[in-house]
Amino acid sequence: MASAPGTRYRPPDTDLTADVAVVGGGIAGLCTAWELVRAGLDVVLLEADRIAAGVSGYTTAKLTALHGLGYGRLEARHGPDNAALYALSQQDAVERTAALCDELGIDADLERAAACTYLEDPRRVGELRDEAGAARRAGLDVSFVTGTELPFPVAGAVRVEGQLQFHPRKFLLSLAERITGAGGRVHERTRVTGLHDGVRCRLSTEGGLTVEARDVVVATHYPVFDRTLLSTRLKPRRELVIAAPVPSGTAPAGMYLSPEDRVRSVRSAPYDDGRRLLIVTGETFEPGAGDVRERFARLDGWARERMPGFAQAERAYRWSAQDNDSSDHLPYVGHAHPGTQHVYVATGFGGWGMSNGVMSGRLLAAHIAGGPRPAWTELYDPRRLPQVRETAELAKFQSAVARHFVGDRLHTGHVDSAERIAPGSGAVVRLEGERCAVYRSESGEPSVVSARCTHLGCLVHFNDAEKVWECPCHGSRFGTDGSVLHGPATRPLEPRHPAEPRERPAD
Repeated sequence: MASAPGTRYRPPDTDLTADVAVVGGGIAGLCTAWELVRAGLDVVLLEADRIAAGVSGYTTAKLTALHGLGYGRLEARHGPDNAALYALSQQDAVERTAALCDELGIDADLERAAACTYLEDPRRVGELRDEAGAARRAGLDVSFVTGTELPFPVAGAVRVEGQLQFHPRKFLLSLAERITGAGGRVHERTRVTGLHDGVRCRLSTEGGLTVEARDVVVATHYPVFDRTLLSTRLKPRRELVIAAPVPSGTAPAGMYLSPEDRVRSVRSAPYDDGRRLLIVTGETFEPGAGDVRERFARLDGWARERMPGFAQAERAYRWSAQDNDSSDHLPYVGHAHPGTQHVYVATGFGGWGMSNGVMSGRLLAAHIAGGPRPAWTELYDPRRLPQVRETAELAKFQSAVARHFVGDRLHTGHVDSAERIAPGSGAVVRLEGERCAVYRSESGEPSVVSARCTHLGCLVHFNDAEKVWECPCHGSRFGTDGSVLHGPATRPLEPRHPAEPRERPAD
């Protein structure tokens, strides 16, 4: 975000028509729009805020077909043939990105690098050997190694060469320029709030305008329209990221991921003056889980202890990102639900949004523009039925939602009184019989909004590090003034008067 220019695509000033409307301006939406424009279709892309400034603007941008310890799990759950299709689709996305940069002349700091999944616990080396075997059977040219360039010993690692790391905003902003240059339309600050599905689809926007199109692609990370029925099969999670410029000699050239110790991910990117930006990710947690400051401190402590140069550098950046895991560990890309012929969705990337976003663009363009469909089309079909072994995961997802929906109402208990909220902090308090989300600015001024998420009504929680309200059920995020920062919610938290008459403790 700091090293790429901002954008100023204007909202529409009149109703629109198009062959295809793409909702969402991240990597999935922009890649889909480009593939469709290239196929000769009239495309309009609608983004609620600024393109490539949401999840895609804050990704660590590893573009690889090696996804942690995923191939052993895919082979066990879906069989070796489907694991091979997954690998083929992901490696295709890697090469597609490189080809687009070359063909379109996009300078996106593209670097070929090895990707590694490592473990430090020698008792778990068998997991790595099993994963290496499953990845080989899936068609990836992987190796099992016992040494890496990391400045600490590992018990072993699965390694694949020739993957990509890049600057996602430089890539996506250039792609947006190509889209508009080829006749496509991009509109920012255009939040879509309604969808009518029919022979001709109709979208309604927050500004009161409509967009009519034959086909609609919902690429909003978490689908903003519940009729997809995917909310029961998606689970949001967040991860923290810290980054600092370090001497290039101390920065790893490859991309590294470990599922140990609350997940740790390390890579570096070009910076300036011969330095590289060391990027460390981890501390996976559910939205609304709290203690975010402590989680940042743990991640910072790990980086300072393990990565030379990080302790001496002044930490330049820290942020967080959100992902959605599907119940069967495969993305949903295709027709949004069995009853539609014209609404498509791309979601459930499970932390691998770069490769899956590019993959989604090619797959959805094949659906909409016609022509040969990729071999992995059915693998990602959102209409696929849950497997028997998926039942436990689905039950876990829904029990977590139910726990928050019911339990948070029984135990709101952040504080008993709005007056006890410290400046610069927030909590849920019962005012006039209603649970309200109250934030006090550093000067002590209260900002009061309803605590009910406008998506499906769960109670929001306060994120103490980022000073935002988060829904623990489906991952919506709101500013302290109630404004929508992240879907699936499309409407802000309802304002409440800051006065506090007849205040009663939260129960």
